[in-house]
Amino acid sequence: MDINIKIYGIVKIGGIEVRITDTVVSTWIIMGLLIIFAIIVRIKYRNFKEMPKGFQNVIEAIVELFDNYLRSTAGERLMSIGNWFFTVFVFVLLSNLSGLIPGIRPPTADWSFTVALALMTFALTHIMGAKFRKGEYLKSFFSPMFLFFPVNLIGELARPISISFRLFGNMLSGLIMMTLLYSMTPMLARFIFPAALHAYFDVFAGVLQTYIFVTLSLSFITSSSEIPEC
Repeated sequence: MDINIKIYGIVKIGGIEVRITDTVVSTWIIMGLLIIFAIIVRIKYRNFKEMPKGFQNVIEAIVELFDNYLRSTAGERLMSIGNWFFTVFVFVLLSNLSGLIPGIRPPTADWSFTVALALMTFALTHIMGAKFRKGEYLKSFFSPMFLFFPVNLIGELARPISISFRLFGNMLSGLIMMTLLYSMTPMLARFIFPAALHAYFDVFAGVLQTYIFVTLSLSFITSSSEIPEC
């Protein structure tokens, strides 16, 4: 295992150099798997019955579980963003769990990956705020008076930074710990001791950090779109 980000090549697009790193490669692999799975579900969907069973039952249970989670976290009026956050949840979860595969560096251990997702949350926060509160949302940046605008602005900018560093920091620390353990553990013992810790650093922490990232993102959007009570 290696904590350093490897660069496999550089591609120039419109005069801009784009580095093909292991984060990019692992992200492409995860996206490819999700696209293939989505195509399979779409093909199977044509034969779905009124009484679900087997594969259909699993898919409907997952969708229903996430819908209930979204409804309880963000409310009924934000159900329109459910598709996006379902995709984010699955994408981040698989990215975290990819550390279980030898030779693959989790994309979430790269800050450029987590900050990109956090910026989407930042954009949705203000889009939903403007949609539901309109002019009142803009006025909230100057509340309780005009002099508080810099403070309110810094508070808003801190949100995407905080959730991106939370996810990045937890996954990178797990990667560092596992790398150190593998380097200090004898070859024969690697199949027992470090492998068992993958259950915590990759599975438990991966699932927990995915849940926290999505929940915090939804709470930011919910708070921005709620009309404060007088």
